[in-house]
Amino acid sequence: MNSFNKIPFYAKVALIFICVFFLVYGMYLSREIMLPLVFALLVAILLNPLVNFLLSKKIEKITSISIVVVIATLAVMGAIYLISSQIALLRETFPEVKDKFNALNTQFVRWVSINFKIPETSINSWIKQSENQIMQNFSMGENLAIFGRLMMDGILVPIYAFLFLYYKPLLLDFILRLFKIDHHVAVTEVLLSTKKIIQSYLVGLFIELIIVAILNSACLLLLGIDYAVILGVIGAIINIIPYIGGMIGMIFPMIIALITKDSVSYTIYIFIIYTIIQFVDNHYLKPYVVASRVKINALIALIVIFIGEAVWGISGMFLSIPLTAMVKVIFDHIEPLKPWGLLLGNTVPPTPKFAFMRKKQKSIS
Repeated sequence: MNSFNKIPFYAKVALIFICVFFLVYGMYLSREIMLPLVFALLVAILLNPLVNFLLSKKIEKITSISIVVVIATLAVMGAIYLISSQIALLRETFPEVKDKFNALNTQFVRWVSINFKIPETSINSWIKQSENQIMQNFSMGENLAIFGRLMMDGILVPIYAFLFLYYKPLLLDFILRLFKIDHHVAVTEVLLSTKKIIQSYLVGLFIELIIVAILNSACLLLLGIDYAVILGVIGAIINIIPYIGGMIGMIFPMIIALITKDSVSYTIYIFIIYTIIQFVDNHYLKPYVVASRVKINALIALIVIFIGEAVWGISGMFLSIPLTAMVKVIFDHIEPLKPWGLLLGNTVPPTPKFAFMRKKQKSIS
């Protein structure tokens, strides 16, 4: 009998929680190193079919990988340029928006002062103090550090992705050598299943992003909301965060409509339209386009999203679902860990009837 099975149950649970704690804590401490590596791994898995296609056309390995990585990098840079150009247009009209916001803020302060009997000077003092605290949290030095880190990650991710694709045979052989020959078939199944899940998830996510961006932008344009395209795209990008991204994404166009439009009805229209788009997204796009291969239940998804945000920030919220899906595949192929895979999955069994429940039912009857 395995020595691990001889350990009492409470000791097993304590050991598991200790290991999980140190794993999460280690991920937090090494986030600056791990984040570009994990992103590069996902990118390499996504680009692998294109590399294989070029290899099938008798193109050299280094050339094939270089072509695919360069095209992907240029595509991302092009998307960033388009978004930044729209943001630049938004900044050009920022003084006008600021004036309208100040006027709206003055009206709101006066309304609060009249209805709650609070002096306007006290309210303005509190607002000024809050603004100072926010400005302190976003100091110039911290912003430069964040920008520098993003630039460094933007350089490292393509390099890491290239190296992952080039050394793929070596890495796969290393993983197989970690296990006995009897387990090679199961390990291969895990690797293939993980690759298919990540590829289908990322492709589905990209398709969902495009559809939601088009729907958001079209609806905002029909309502005559300023900066409709950039707001629609930003909402679609935030919507990548499962379950809560859509609710966060509707805040920005509602604020812009409240500031730039004379009627509050536009804000209500945006709330209704975005709610309808979220209904379509959650009931049709995500189940059939994104989550057809990622079988993670909503409870676990929300938990890992918040854990990912606490460990790796916004990037962790995006990475939490594919990483959890990879863990579920591993659990499903290891007999002692299959109950944990069942816990992560979205297959809900019928109401269990334990022995004591059956006895109780018989005594009642």
